[in-house]
Amino acid sequence: MRILLDKSVPVQVRGFLPNHTVSTAAAEGWDRLSNGALLNAVEAAGFDVFVTADQNIRHQQNLLKRKVAIVVISTNRLTVLQTNPQSITQAVDAATPNSYQVVNFPRPPRRRNPYPPNP
Repeated sequence: MRILLDKSVPVQVRGFLPNHTVSTAAAEGWDRLSNGALLNAVEAAGFDVFVTADQNIRHQQNLLKRKVAIVVISTNRLTVLQTNPQSITQAVDAATPNSYQVVNFPRPPRRRNPYPPNP
């Protein structure tokens, strides 16, 4: 399958998908396109799956008539994605035309401020 990684997705995610042809929005020259124009370009270029970390894409775009499958990852923090890369691989492998899938990753615990507030 041909996969396009949105500009919001770390390029290292490409390594999670060794059995696919993976490109990035930046490599295609599409990193400045808005979501609608980007999805049109992705479909026109024949990509099968669009991977993004934009969790609002479902609410911003009418996805009903799209041919491309969309996989949304819940974070773009590489350290978190590396804890379970196979979940992205499985979502991409299971993608079918016009499908939409969210891959949720647990939120890392918040760091405590090492400096207490001044009284």
